[in-house]
Amino acid sequence: MKEHVIIVGGGFGGLTLARRLAHSGLKITLIDKSNHHLFQPLLYQVASAALSPGDVAEPIRSVLGRYRNVDVLLAEVTKVDKEHKKVYLKNGRELSFDKLILAPGTVYNYFGNEEWKQYAYSLKSIADAIQIRERIFLSLEKAEQINEPALREPWLTFVIVGGGPTGVEMAGAIAEIAKRNMMRDYKRISKNETRIFLVEAESRILSQYPEHLSEKAREILEDMGVSVLAGTPVKNIVKDRVDFGKSSIHTPNIIWAAGVKGVSLADSLEVEQDSSGRVYTEPDLSLPGHPDIFVIGDAALVRDEEGNALPALAPVAIQQAEFLVKYLTGKKEKGSRFTYLDKGNMATIGRAKAVADIRGLTFSGFFAWLLWSFIHILFLIGFRNRFRVFMEWIWHYFTFKRGVRLITGKNYLKEDTLVHAEK
Repeated sequence: MKEHVIIVGGGFGGLTLARRLAHSGLKITLIDKSNHHLFQPLLYQVASAALSPGDVAEPIRSVLGRYRNVDVLLAEVTKVDKEHKKVYLKNGRELSFDKLILAPGTVYNYFGNEEWKQYAYSLKSIADAIQIRERIFLSLEKAEQINEPALREPWLTFVIVGGGPTGVEMAGAIAEIAKRNMMRDYKRISKNETRIFLVEAESRILSQYPEHLSEKAREILEDMGVSVLAGTPVKNIVKDRVDFGKSSIHTPNIIWAAGVKGVSLADSLEVEQDSSGRVYTEPDLSLPGHPDIFVIGDAALVRDEEGNALPALAPVAIQQAEFLVKYLTGKKEKGSRFTYLDKGNMATIGRAKAVADIRGLTFSGFFAWLLWSFIHILFLIGFRNRFRVFMEWIWHYFTFKRGVRLITGKNYLKEDTLVHAEK
């Protein structure tokens, strides 16, 4: 009988692994609690109305459906029985495996302050992105109906917590919306009334980048009207307010992008994890003591030869998947060590603005933005999505218009938070 390989997670690592193993002669089952693969690096563009959800997502079945030996299950794995080689699903089913690859991704880390979730929007799914998009446009609509500038101010204030790539990209996108793109459509709001804060606990944003690129990103953001509050840890988040010790910002527009942690599935493995819930693996990506179970992607803590933990990035997950393909098909010997080839980091900050660190070569400005755009289009799944995103970017670049400016929430007219619109 064919060996049964179960892959948990349809992200970059899981989907790459399933596609590469499709002609291996193994029986493959991919399990994901969503029916689509999500291109998370561009999710912020859905949240900022530059792209539609369908541009950054592809149904997993449409990607893997043509492979006879690959099954796709829409389900959530809640527990792994390492000794009996079984996974348990939330719907009550259980599946046996010969090899198990866990690539479940991560969730946002609120650092023990789980109550902040209800007040600070995260950006991990299409539903999250749509919620943020509607929050932004609803705030502009509310502000348009208020005559008193002091009462308008909270609706025109945006706080992004976390100065990593997601936070930087989100702050730049909101600045383009609130400072330039759509102000001509609102007759009673001045772009000078909008306030955007990017809050980072460390001494600088993009701390994993060279210091001069970090400083360049800060300069670009501030030129766009973003106030960068580095070295400013958040003390508390309550309804419509962020506290920083002695100061506070009042706004319902709070976006959380301040770090990630492992999913609860990792706890069922009963193995060593770091402080953020990432699972320690052997050099070949297997669990200690269990050579038939592997963890890859954001959920795995893998160290390079210098002892540094590999970043939670798509290229890491993809290279880990490609390593396991060779390992599982006998093209690599057991005990082989996974080695990551760092191809660099990039972050876009706005229209024709980005920073890039490519293996020691650093770029900023228009060229870095072109490089970022080209590489991200190549990473998208499917020709249709690549073409649509390319055309949307061309349209946005020349017209300054964003296409998906919809508020569809059923209760948005009933919302009652900071202030009421004047009658």
